[in-house]
Order: sequence, then C-alpha cells, then structure tokens
Amino acid sequence: MNKNQEPSVSIIVPCFNENKYIATFLGNLIDQLNRYEVMHVEVLIADGMSEDGTREKIQQIADHDSRIRLIDNPGRIQAAGLNLAIKQARGDIIVRMDVHSIYADDYVQKCVDALKSTGAENVGGAIRPVGGGYLQEAIALASDSGFSMGGALFHDQEYEGPVDTVYLGCWRKETLERVGMFDEEMVRTEDDELNLRITESGGTIWQSKEIRSWYYPRSSLRSLFSQLYQYGYWKVGVIKKHKRPASLRSLVPGLFVAILILLASLSILHIIFLWGFLLLVGVYACATILASIVVCAGRSRIRYLPVMPLIFATFHFAYGYGFLRGIKGFGLRRQNDHTPFSGLTRD
Repeated sequence: MNKNQEPSVSIIVPCFNENKYIATFLGNLIDQLNRYEVMHVEVLIADGMSEDGTREKIQQIADHDSRIRLIDNPGRIQAAGLNLAIKQARGDIIVRMDVHSIYADDYVQKCVDALKSTGAENVGGAIRPVGGGYLQEAIALASDSGFSMGGALFHDQEYEGPVDTVYLGCWRKETLERVGMFDEEMVRTEDDELNLRITESGGTIWQSKEIRSWYYPRSSLRSLFSQLYQYGYWKVGVIKKHKRPASLRSLVPGLFVAILILLASLSILHIIFLWGFLLLVGVYACATILASIVVCAGRSRIRYLPVMPLIFATFHFAYGYGFLRGIKGFGLRRQNDHTPFSGLTRD
C-alpha cells in the first residue's frame, strides 16, 4: 500500500436481537461507508442467530450493498462473533462498531487518523451514554458519573491520552493476529481482557476526544443488574488469567459487598458487628443520596432524582455481588461451569 493512500478498513459488528436499534444503526453505517473514501471498505456483521427480525433487516441491506456481509455466529458469544469477523476481514485496519450505539459522521475516519497519528495498538473514544426514555435516560446519567464507575478515564469525554480501555476500539489487523484476538472463554469483559494483553505486551491503548459515539445503556433495572452482575463475575476470570486486575477500582465493589456480608454474618455473635453493619449502610446511603443530588442538580435533571439512588445501588451491588460469585466460580469449582453467568442480557 502506498504510504499516502488511505488504508483499507473492515468494520466488525457483533449483534443479537437488536430489532429496536438495527434500522438506525444501518442508516448510520451506510453514512460512514459513503464518507470514508478508500479503495476497500467492508462491514462484517456477526449475528448470534437473532430471533426478532434483526437478521432479516440486515440481509435486506446486504442484498443491495456488496460492502455489507452477514455472518452467522451460532455460539452467540460476542468474542466468538468478533473473531469470526476478524478472520474473514480483508482490511488493514479493524474498526469495531456495536448496534446499540450511534456514531458521529466522521467516526471511522477519526479512528483511522488516531491509529496512524499516535502509533497506539488500540484507539477509541470515551463512552457517551444516552437514553430514549425516563429510566434509560436516568441510567445513562448515572453511567456517566464517577460515583458509579469509579472515575474511569473512558467516561471522561474531554480526556485524550493513554488509558487502560476504550469504548469499542480500532486496531491494525496484524496487532490482533499478534496478540491473539478476543478470548472466547470470556463471555463478558472480552474487550478489557484484550486490552490488558495489549498493554502487557508493551502496547498502548489511546483515547481520542475526536472519536465520538453515543451508547444506549440498559433500559430497566432488571437488565442493568443482570449486565453488571455478569461483568463483575467475568472480571474475576480476567484477573485469574492475568494474575492481576486491570485496575484497582474494579476490586472496590466486591470488597464493599464482602464487608457488608461479613458484618451482617458476625452480627449474631456481638452487637458491635451489627452497629458496624448499620454504620456502613448509613454512610453508603448518605453518600449515594449526596451523589444523586450532585448528578441531578439543575432544572433538566432533577426529575431523575427519585430513581438515582436505586440506580447507583444497582451498579455497586450487582457488580460487587457478581464479583464475589466470580471468586467462587473461578476459584473454588473443580470444573468451571459458568453457564448461569453466560446468558444474554440485552433488552
């Protein structure tokens, strides 16, 4: 390839039962294809055998646009679908996109530009949650708060520089082939695990504020709990594999829930443990209410205040309890059967 020529790009997309978002995504995707002028650009959508009409809508577009290909992902695991797409990709650069997001018109172009200018092994943007209804909007607002996510840099939309993970990602194909692509044993947190492998090999993960996309989070507390419960569970799998956490903040929710359970259990032995339990619960409740007030400050946000403490509690307790179950699942079982923690959680 001539050094002045734009590299060829393969966009890879895992999906399953995304009928609610697929039409908007496909329209957004075609805009990306028409905007990024290269000799070769393609899209490989790895569908986990959707049952809600998603496949049919994709196929209708693919039948009229040879740049888009539908790939079967019978295993339904995101990592497996991503790997299937990567193996069939013909591009020099791999750009990941997900259906439940919307993208700036120059998303692909900015990904490629950042990859070329920084020399990083993976580039991406901050996660920008948005909602389409009252509860989803409230969950999006909570997701963007440092109180829910521990101040992770990939939630800072103005930050540009090295990070431990980015939303989605963009890589040279040769980088993915060198580090081993996505680990298909990781039903969740497969992106975190890949990024950890990249940094352990001496590579850099780079966040650019020019790379912009907007993510639709879960729209109910039940689905949010299930998602975060599984994230917490599979985070232990990443730690077990690499013998260390990607960041210390990922340990805090599990430690907090463990202390609460321990104090509650010991309270039958002495009242001092009961007082310790009540004190910790009280401090947490006050911190959660205060954080909710701060996040919801302002006329346009105050309407989310009634549900914000419950959403924050869902973030912390779901992830923390899932993490503790992960310690049991990955550390104590002779045979690792993670089936109960592998279900699909998308609305």
